[in-house]
Amino acid sequence: MTVTIVETRTQARAITGGVDTHADVHVAAALDPVGGLLGVQEFPADPAGYARLVEWLGGFGTVCLVGIEGTGSYGAGLARHIAAAGIRVVEVDRSGRQDRRRRGKSDPLDAVSAARAAQSGRAAGAPKGRDGQVEAIRALMAAGRTARSERIQTSGQARSLIVTGPDDLRARFAGHSADDLVAELASLRPRPGSMIRYHTLLSLRELGRRAEFPGRPAAAPRCADRPAGDRPRPRPARPVRRRPRHRRQAPDRRRGPPRAAPLRSRLGAPMRRRAHPGLLGESHPPPAQPRR
Repeated sequence: MTVTIVETRTQARAITGGVDTHADVHVAAALDPVGGLLGVQEFPADPAGYARLVEWLGGFGTVCLVGIEGTGSYGAGLARHIAAAGIRVVEVDRSGRQDRRRRGKSDPLDAVSAARAAQSGRAAGAPKGRDGQVEAIRALMAAGRTARSERIQTSGQARSLIVTGPDDLRARFAGHSADDLVAELASLRPRPGSMIRYHTLLSLRELGRRAEFPGRPAAAPRCADRPAGDRPRPRPARPVRRRPRHRRQAPDRRRGPPRAAPLRSRLGAPMRRRAHPGLLGESHPPPAQPRR
């Protein structure tokens, strides 16, 4: 007697998933136990999208393994969510250059490739854990590492400026350790003098302050530190105009009518005012002449 076993969708079967992670959207692929492709779907890169992705994979059967690309960057949140659901997660490297040339490069193909790498055992690395004390220490070390690199770079710029600067500056700062050099440069007080020496000291002081307190923007030089020729000239104070008080004053009868302002041409030269025509008799007709 032959017994035929028919597998239905409701029966549990081991499902392997693969995810190609991005900043905004994750692309997931599901494979059956024999490597057949069951589906490819996109999900947003947020907690709601993570839940929908796990639910979508569980719709095909029991999810036993998920391969994720970039568990230390874009896929960190998804890896934590899937691991918290009790599903095994493995780190998958990006597909090889030859595979991309043969099959092409697209997000669905990368997701299927990640699922096949996890199912075949080619990718079996543990994901990077972005939680716990290690992650807290890494977050603290990131700021210190950036400040240290900035301090090293600033100190190198200061030493290069000293080497190419005046000879007295080279002799003054020669043989200083990094800490002593930064402390002495930050305490400089440049005085007006030679143009090259003054501006070199000014730049060295700013570099020393930047190396002493990494991350703080360098302040612009104050007017007191600038040479006399570079200081802005003070503006003259404008006289305060007070409005005259309006008082009723009795007209001075000893004075005549107010004199008109003198006439001036367009170029500003004074012009002679012409007498009124009535005073010259031009407004009256000439008298009649007797007949001879």
